Amino acid sequence: MKIGNSPEGTASPPKAEPRSAARKPEAAVTTDTVRQAAPAPAPSAQVAISSTAQIAASAGADDGSFDAAKVARISQAITEGKFTVNANAIADKLVANAQELLSAR
Repeated sequence: MKIGNSPEGTASPPKAEPRSAARKPEAAVTTDTVRQAAPAPAPSAQVAISSTAQIAASAGADDGSFDAAKVARISQAITEGKFTVNANAIADKLVANAQELLSAR
């Protein structure tokens, strides 16, 4: 394998084809043509959600952990360039999370 800027191994740009050899445009495809060519497939599977999954989904739907007003305030601060990141708080929470995960073993 050669490494360098020698012109021997460089690729040349592709040559342009003359207009007579250019590809002819294909027929336009309309939505009617597509509908006739590919009919919609019939449903092939049934999906059912268990009662346990339904309970879990409804329990987590509104647990109060999401604060839309806080998200809006932070988004506005970011837009205005006023949002500051507290690196110490992030580091402390990362360390606490790591300790929690390691102690669970």
